[in-house]
Amino acid sequence: MRCVLAAIFLVLAGAARADTVLVAVATNFRPVAEALAEGFAAETGHRAEISAAATGKLAAQIAAGAPFDVFLAADAATPERLVREGFADGGSIFTYAVGRLVLWSADPGLDLGDPAAALRAARHVAIANPDIAPYGKAAAQTIAFMHLQDISDRLVTGENIGQAYALVASRAAELGFVAASAVTDGRGWTVPADHHDPIRQDAVLLTHGAGNPAATAFLAYLRSDAAIAVIGRFGYGTQP
Repeated sequence: MRCVLAAIFLVLAGAARADTVLVAVATNFRPVAEALAEGFAAETGHRAEISAAATGKLAAQIAAGAPFDVFLAADAATPERLVREGFADGGSIFTYAVGRLVLWSADPGLDLGDPAAALRAARHVAIANPDIAPYGKAAAQTIAFMHLQDISDRLVTGENIGQAYALVASRAAELGFVAASAVTDGRGWTVPADHHDPIRQDAVLLTHGAGNPAATAFLAYLRSDAAIAVIGRFGYGTQP
């Protein structure tokens, strides 16, 4: 009987210590974050609530007082800026993933053997907004690297990489630059790393989450072997 009571006490004590962390997540990483949240809950008892949008939009919300505890950005510059502005802890920043850019078509029969020719032949090419979405910036850099400025009038812009993907998936655009993690079918060409700046995705503890045990636990979980395996399975690198 004493053993049973002790077990019940431990369960109740664990529940009492459980907290919730509000995590702002770049759109490209949303499916991964949701998978990580499940593992995080199973391992720690804490709960992670995920809110996804373009990195620039989330940063604006954080600066305006949104009650997020942790920020998983799609770049390195935005968390650093939030630290300078007093919204985040500079000592907590680390790279949790390295993104990969893919030129993708939902048509599996489209020939991407010559990516430049395919881009010039397309009526519409989808990219994320380069001003607020790091994957959009990488796409713009790739277009410049390939000397394809002449296709600028055919670019259709989504607010974030998820919207760019949706434009291609719906066939509103024949081609688009999307996150490799989103590609499961169709035809894709992985953009060489030297075509754009590295898509280093950094995590940071926000000022709002400084006293939240679930926030620090979530950041620690992101560095665990279990989390790294999940991140890699979704098509991301884990070394900057």
